[in-house]
Order: sequence, then C-alpha cells, then structure tokens
Amino acid sequence: MAIRIIIFEDNDRLRESLTYLLRSMDNYEVVGDYNNCSDANTITRVYQPDVVLMDIDMPGESGINGVSLVKEARPQTAVIMYTVFEDDEKLFQCLCAGANGYLLKKTSPDKLFNAITEVMEGGAPMSPSIAAKVLGTFQKKKTINQYDLSERESEVLNLLSRGFSSKIIASELSISFETVRSHLKNIYQKLHVNCGKEAIAKALKEHIV
Repeated sequence: MAIRIIIFEDNDRLRESLTYLLRSMDNYEVVGDYNNCSDANTITRVYQPDVVLMDIDMPGESGINGVSLVKEARPQTAVIMYTVFEDDEKLFQCLCAGANGYLLKKTSPDKLFNAITEVMEGGAPMSPSIAAKVLGTFQKKKTINQYDLSERESEVLNLLSRGFSSKIIASELSISFETVRSHLKNIYQKLHVNCGKEAIAKALKEHIV
C-alpha cells in the first residue's frame, strides 16, 4: 500500500516539484499539498496521512505550530520538518512539538525518499548537521548531569564563562549578589575547582557551556 503524504510548503515551485517527484513513484501517494498549515488539524483528520512534510516559515501559522496541529488530529502521523533553518532554537521547538524528523532543503531527493521510508519504520531521519546538533546537546546535558548542576547553576556558569562579573550575573538573572556567590560556591564544589578561572576552563574543555 502506498504511503499517504501531505506537503505544507509556501514555496509554490518547490511544493509542486516535490509533489511531482513523489507522485511519479508507485510507493508514494500525495493526498494534498498546501501553502500554509493554518488548517492542518482539519486536513489531517480528513485525509489521514501517514507522513507530513512540513516547512517552518509559512504565512499564518508557523510550521512549528503546524506540527502540534497535525499531532493533535492524528498522533500516529509522522511529521518530517523540511526547512532551511539550522538554528538550535527552531530545531528543538520542532522536536518538542512532536516532529519525527528534521531535513534541510538542500537534502537530495533520494535522501528525502529514504527519510520517508525510515520514519515509517519508526526512525528519526535528520540531516547530518542537525543530528550533530542533537548529539552535541545530549552530550552537553549528560556532562551537566554528571556534575549534578542545577538549572540555575548552569545559567550562572554560562554567564561566568561569557566574562560576566558576579554583579552583572545577578542583574541578568534578577537575583541578589549574595545568591550568585552562593551558586558559584556550589559550582566550584561540584566541578572540583577552586576559583572562577578554573571553573571556566573546565566548563569549556568538557563542553558544559
């Protein structure tokens, strides 16, 4: 049975090209293509797609919200983001919204087809640079957890590593100077260092910040 696909992409030329390519293959069936995702929930309920290809930057609702709309309507539909954006914020917003994969538009058609098959088999297809970002964040969190730093302590260490003084850190985080000093004392103990310079060196060396 052919994989049912819906495309949300506001670039008409690209959307039409994708639709043509996918329809030219027997194992894919494009049941709809749209230049915005404002009605993604209704469209998903009506057409029951197996896979959705979702752009991020579209008029009206963003593709990030579009992921949530699709998942609310049909949780089992797999959503692959298909975008030019490589920044961390949009990547993790999409993944948190429920996206199953994240491909850059420079991805070749063959790799796109493979990604559709992969996501149908329960995989999480990603462009290499995106996968590296996800892995890097996982490793960073793993290192933070290794030292048992709290979220606030991680924020203080991050600002310290950027060259901020204790007074400026207090102002940035809207906490007292004494509270910052208390956090720094805890950070030094957990990292097994004696001062701010040693903490910064260790944080940068082990990719804690």
